[in-house]
Amino acid sequence: MDNPIVNTMWDQSKEILSLVVEFKELMMMYKCAIKEIKTKFEVLDTEFKIRYQRNPINFINTRLKCTTSIIKKMTRKNIPFTLENIEKYIHDVAGVRVICSYVDDIYSIAEALIKQDDIKLITKKDYIAHPKSNGYRSLHLIISVPVYFAEQKKNMKVEVQIRTIAMDSWASLEHQLRYKQQIANGEEIAEHLKECAELISDIDSRMLDIRTKIEANSSDPTEEEILLKKLSKIDTPIE
Repeated sequence: MDNPIVNTMWDQSKEILSLVVEFKELMMMYKCAIKEIKTKFEVLDTEFKIRYQRNPINFINTRLKCTTSIIKKMTRKNIPFTLENIEKYIHDVAGVRVICSYVDDIYSIAEALIKQDDIKLITKKDYIAHPKSNGYRSLHLIISVPVYFAEQKKNMKVEVQIRTIAMDSWASLEHQLRYKQQIANGEEIAEHLKECAELISDIDSRMLDIRTKIEANSSDPTEEEILLKKLSKIDTPIE
């Protein structure tokens, strides 16, 4: 004879297991979306290296939001925990951070990515032109990219942050300090951090100005010099 209590527990267990498996598959899809976007940036960086003899990208960091962080964010926003709600409301599950040398590289790389016909721009927040109140600067993009799996194509959202080396250093230090507990003189420290952000922004601007002046003072190469330079790059390893 069937035991209704046992049957109910079994049904509940199956539901939980099914949710766990589906959640794991969703995280796999986000991880694959990260790979797609990282590859796109690596391709752009390689193109710049060969065409213009310089790399606009210093390095690329990626991260997949952990389960605890997803649950905390959904709880804070009063969003029920479902897979559908994760995809609909949590836009930063997949994250790619691109670190550039100069501010103009940020916009060049962002524009090159957005204009690709398989990329859909969802939102753009320019915290460089309009810094946060604490001094934080970065260009944030929420984009959608199609990812091809064995039996389906799925459009996945990825948060992209693009900033300079100096901006990234400040953001990392500010993050560490902000999560320290029992900080004395918190307002004073916040003001000092904001002042540092202003100084870093000024340094970024000056470095770009110096590079621009150097490039402006460089004499235009002749056609022969351009050809010889390109020939010298033929055997350069393409990474």
